[in-house]
Amino acid sequence: MNIRKKAIFSLVALMLASCSTVPITGRKQILLVSDQDVLSSSLTQYNSYLKTATKSSNRNDTETVRRVGKRIANATEIYLRQNGLQSEIKNFKWEFNLIKENQINAFCMPGGKIVVYEGLMNIVDSEDELAVVIGHEVAHAVAKHSNERMSQQMMAQCGAQVLSLALSEKSTAIQAIAGSVYGIGAQYGVMLPFSRKHESEADYMGLILMTIAGYNPNTAVGFWGKMAKASKKSVPEFLSTHPSDSKRIEDLRKATPEIIKKYGSF
Repeated sequence: MNIRKKAIFSLVALMLASCSTVPITGRKQILLVSDQDVLSSSLTQYNSYLKTATKSSNRNDTETVRRVGKRIANATEIYLRQNGLQSEIKNFKWEFNLIKENQINAFCMPGGKIVVYEGLMNIVDSEDELAVVIGHEVAHAVAKHSNERMSQQMMAQCGAQVLSLALSEKSTAIQAIAGSVYGIGAQYGVMLPFSRKHESEADYMGLILMTIAGYNPNTAVGFWGKMAKASKKSVPEFLSTHPSDSKRIEDLRKATPEIIKKYGSF
């Protein structure tokens, strides 16, 4: 067997061994990076961000973000425990911050580090609407979308012949790719755009998490419609990284009744 065939065979074996399943949706994904490495790299990026960010002095809005965030976090842990995934809970060290920044944006880093910008709070009219956003962002972390995106970039950049070598020197490779995945200082803010597949999955999972937390998932359709209208005047940062269109709203509309029926009394 020549070197090229050996490399391809090794890559296929590695991908099979790295196959994982997204909670709630059951979608299969390839995760080449360990949870520990993802959490370490994301925490480094997050702490660097906080050194340059200014926390909000608005006590009421700060408490609202923390209250909604904690309810979504508790709902997430309830779901994981009741579905035999309690081992995943150790990966989350929840933290909630409202940042003094006029962007219409929010994000959740791996490990449950949640940030909401003051600009988003100017659009949000209720805790249910805020739960739509935080549920969506927490869903990205629960689904390990950052890990999946890092893994995809490693495969794209390295190729079959050198991927094994890159993984054998994980610390250097992961830190380098994490910088591009989390995008500190990039034009998109802190988190670079996820794929449409990831966004749709986070929409669906977020609806479920907010429902378990006791919030009204029917709010989601109206909220995204409001965000879509706001984008016609000036594109909010949140929408530049989380596309809002008629298909997204229609998908949420279709999914909501089933979610309420299944998870409304979870």
